[in-house]
Amino acid sequence: MLGALFYARRIKNNKGQPVSETRVKNGDIFFNWNYDGKIAYHDIIEATEDFDIGYCIGTGGYGSVYRAQLRGGKVVTLKKLHGSEVEQPNLRKSFMNKVKTLTEVRHRNIVRLHGFCLHKRCMFLIYECMERGSLFFVLNNDAEAVELDWSKRVNIIKGVVHALCYMHHDCTPPIVHRDVTSNNILLNSELEAVVSDFRTAKLLDPDSSNQTTIAGTYGYIAPELAYTLFVTEKCHVYSFGVVALESVMGKHPKELLSSLASSSTQSLLLIEILDQRLPPPRSRSIIQDVVLVSTVAFACIQANPKCRPTMPSVSKEFLACRTPFAKCFHDISVGQQLMNPQVYLDDQINGVVYN
Repeated sequence: MLGALFYARRIKNNKGQPVSETRVKNGDIFFNWNYDGKIAYHDIIEATEDFDIGYCIGTGGYGSVYRAQLRGGKVVTLKKLHGSEVEQPNLRKSFMNKVKTLTEVRHRNIVRLHGFCLHKRCMFLIYECMERGSLFFVLNNDAEAVELDWSKRVNIIKGVVHALCYMHHDCTPPIVHRDVTSNNILLNSELEAVVSDFRTAKLLDPDSSNQTTIAGTYGYIAPELAYTLFVTEKCHVYSFGVVALESVMGKHPKELLSSLASSSTQSLLLIEILDQRLPPPRSRSIIQDVVLVSTVAFACIQANPKCRPTMPSVSKEFLACRTPFAKCFHDISVGQQLMNPQVYLDDQINGVVYN
């Protein structure tokens, strides 16, 4: 054996009975989540030519990402830890934390983990392949950003909302990702979004203070974490708000975040902060969705975590029906409308739509 340990799960049939485990031939590691770890390991080595740099599609602080086509044509993404990181106990623990989290969650907007390898000289994760890469990459490529029109951006945000809502309120105990960024939102060939990279994920213990060290990416971390070190769902909500703003602005809103209280920022119009690479939204439904995303984003980045909405309440806003009524989209300002979410919600109650 090569020391490869792969996750094998006994699934249930539609009657709730366990399905007997099947040894999968030809290295097909995707059949009923049961496969031969040794065969799969050799297939990965063969498909990447022992992790040749030609298959590498990205490198980060903790590892490199590879794209590989296995026997039978299945394309997967692999995240391999750097050799120097493998020997560190805290990173091995982080690795297993990610595995444990991803093997316990099932949601269409959370990246699917196909398997993993844990070895003293080699650790890697096998994910479904998300062909378009990260939201960050797409937004920072002018040609691809233009392809990502308002409708697609709204759908991406909806997908992230559904994933975070599931993690907060459909998982027991709740899961907080702790690094929700545009770099960790991946897009498939249809530009649908999944949340990825659960290296820093944490299960919230209702019987614990959930005090922790600061984890995440600068510019997305909730401000209260710097002085409380207590992680909550509302920390997640803040990070989501930053990603939502980034999606409609086409860039990280760092300057906007640092000047929210200034009169110049308060007087900015929504039309002025939207991504200028796209023409302004025109249809009533898309205008209303863009206004909703923007309003929710500003509500989520409130300095006081108690003032931020929960992800279920955000999800309900996206699912709510809206009745047409005329109001000028071009008059919406950051201060009067977007930073006062109740104004928008009252408009919805009264059947207001923007045009």
